[in-house]
Amino acid sequence: MSVRLMKKILKEQAELQHSEDEDESESPPPSATFRNPFDLLDDEDDGVDQEDKADNNDRSSIEKSDEKQSSTTKTTPEAFVLSDSKFKKKKKKNNKEKSQQGAKDNEKSWNESLEQLSIKDDSSHLEHVAPDPGKYNPTNLNGRGKVVKQCISSVLQVDPKFLNAENELRRIFGSKVVNSFEKGHQTGSSRQSRGGRRGSQNHRKTVLVCPLEHWPRWDGSLSMELVETRDGISDFRYVHTSSYSQARKTFESAKAVHDFNGIVNILLHHPYHVDSLITLAEYYKFSGEQQMSADCTARCLYALECAWHPMFTPLMGNCQLKFSCEINKPLFSVLFAHMKNMDRRGCHRSALELCKLLLLLDSDDPMGVLFCIDYYSLRAEEYTWLEQFSEQYKSDNSVWLFPNFSYSLSVCRYYVENEEQAKNRKVDDLKASSTDLMKQALMLHPSVLKKLVSKVPLKDKAWTTIIKHRFFSSDQTGTPSLDHLINIYVERSYLLWRLPDLQKFLRDAALSVIETLQNDGTDARDWKCVRKEAFSSEKNEYSHLLVSDFSDSVPTLPPDNLQNFMVDPRGEVPNDAAQPANHRVQDLSDRNAIAVMLESMLPWINYGSGHDQHDHDEQANEG
Repeated sequence: MSVRLMKKILKEQAELQHSEDEDESESPPPSATFRNPFDLLDDEDDGVDQEDKADNNDRSSIEKSDEKQSSTTKTTPEAFVLSDSKFKKKKKKNNKEKSQQGAKDNEKSWNESLEQLSIKDDSSHLEHVAPDPGKYNPTNLNGRGKVVKQCISSVLQVDPKFLNAENELRRIFGSKVVNSFEKGHQTGSSRQSRGGRRGSQNHRKTVLVCPLEHWPRWDGSLSMELVETRDGISDFRYVHTSSYSQARKTFESAKAVHDFNGIVNILLHHPYHVDSLITLAEYYKFSGEQQMSADCTARCLYALECAWHPMFTPLMGNCQLKFSCEINKPLFSVLFAHMKNMDRRGCHRSALELCKLLLLLDSDDPMGVLFCIDYYSLRAEEYTWLEQFSEQYKSDNSVWLFPNFSYSLSVCRYYVENEEQAKNRKVDDLKASSTDLMKQALMLHPSVLKKLVSKVPLKDKAWTTIIKHRFFSSDQTGTPSLDHLINIYVERSYLLWRLPDLQKFLRDAALSVIETLQNDGTDARDWKCVRKEAFSSEKNEYSHLLVSDFSDSVPTLPPDNLQNFMVDPRGEVPNDAAQPANHRVQDLSDRNAIAVMLESMLPWINYGSGHDQHDHDEQANEG
């Protein structure tokens, strides 16, 4: 309920009470008549100003807030305390005890009215403001004292302060280094700002990214609506405006004919069209402009966050956004791309928090962050968290059965043991040792070892002997799903095994496994049964996850192919993108020569090759 409506109701109640008192011919003192509390505040401010002008500067901010209080939607107890003190001061000076008693009765009636009306802030028209990290409380998510059932593990709670990459860079390199680096790139930023609107923009405050000054203002082309609330979890989805839907149709038309120039034209009129920004980010990535690609991705993420519903608070774990809804898919792809950009910048803690957020949005894990979250936790040195996650996270299988977790948990325990020994602390005997965990990982997924030796690469002579053993000689399991997950793990985490201490740790565990198998071969059969039971499907259940999406290497395309570049909004390059498409040569007749010259500088414009022009000249001469 808004404050205006509340004020109107209280005024009607006052008039009704006044009329009843007149009928009974027992009218109370004027000061005891029920009045609108906002009128009382106004009268009190006027009285104080007339009596004490010397304190005008000290109370100017309070008086301004009282004058604007009738048009706001937030009422704080402090305002009533201040007003009550001024009210008592005025009545004390006038020596009217009955008026003081009437003011107390009014204040009591005011508080009772607030409780009866259960006033709520009408903030649907307000801009989305990032929630305060210190107010996150999973047991009180709706803000009205109702305990909501917690459907997710507390281990997935996202810490907003770690989402900002600049904060992590300052923790790693120091503020002086980061500030000097930013000063060295001010020239490039000023050049970009000249390409946008002039003057500083009042951008919204967001959690996921920090908007840059040269970005356009948010145009409100996207919004979000509440679908349903079940078991304390609210389901949301994005909504497109009519102008955004028209831009989307134009995008689909340009995409059908591989017209990249049309994509750029869309961004001129709709600077926050998500699909066009994703396409432009992919173009810059394939052309080697990683900074420009990251900027487009961050701008796209800024637009998606600005469209959030006021009740959409995914960091608190009480909201979800289903990937099965087509209109929600861009947020997942953009978050995943932003996560990889954080990894390239060395901000692994930020990438870890983004992994948590993706799992909170959809527990089905459509982007496969479950197969890289262990890598980011190891790089961020969050060893305790990784062990807690493996114990608390609910999945169809135990997470330690996955290749990435079976090896990463042993590495995690190895570093925890080293830390405890360095601090002269006793290692927890209730948990398995790192050596035992590594031996289990090698027995469960032996094909990982041969691929690691080839990918890292491991050139020690001992590895040649180990790989020749029949248990480690094969790099295939015969199960499509498991082979695919192993390829993802090796591509994502092979850099970890370039450390000499981890190589020695892996070598000793592999030699111990070989020695165990020589004494008793039943263990190999037992672990094979476990592997087949965990991955029993004959089809690749993870074929939608591309191995290249988990790689540090950045794909590139030849310049000749970039002019016909077009990418799917989900990040998949069409099969014919690597081959020149048969575009029609643009007609240059009746065109301005200067405009044609400037247009030809754009990499996506094709006026035909020199051979085509030569053939055209020969045909003209023959004619």
